[in-house]
Amino acid sequence: MRMVKASEFKAKCLKLMDEVAESGEEIVITKNGRPVTRLLPYRTPVASLFGAHRGTIHSTGDVVSPVEESWDADR
Repeated sequence: MRMVKASEFKAKCLKLMDEVAESGEEIVITKNGRPVTRLLPYRTPVASLFGAHRGTIHSTGDVVSPVEESWDADR
């Protein structure tokens, strides 16, 4: 993890932003030797799989009652 003084960050802000976007490595910005904030690359949030197929799957008929057909496993 790279640490950069606030004064250096102020002078090289755009260059540091490009470096973070390119490398994916975060930079910690310090003020008076103490960490103040982190500069992280932006990542698009991962979509939740919950409800991903909503509206695309349709059931027809009764899905709870037993099936009238014989199965090979029943023999």
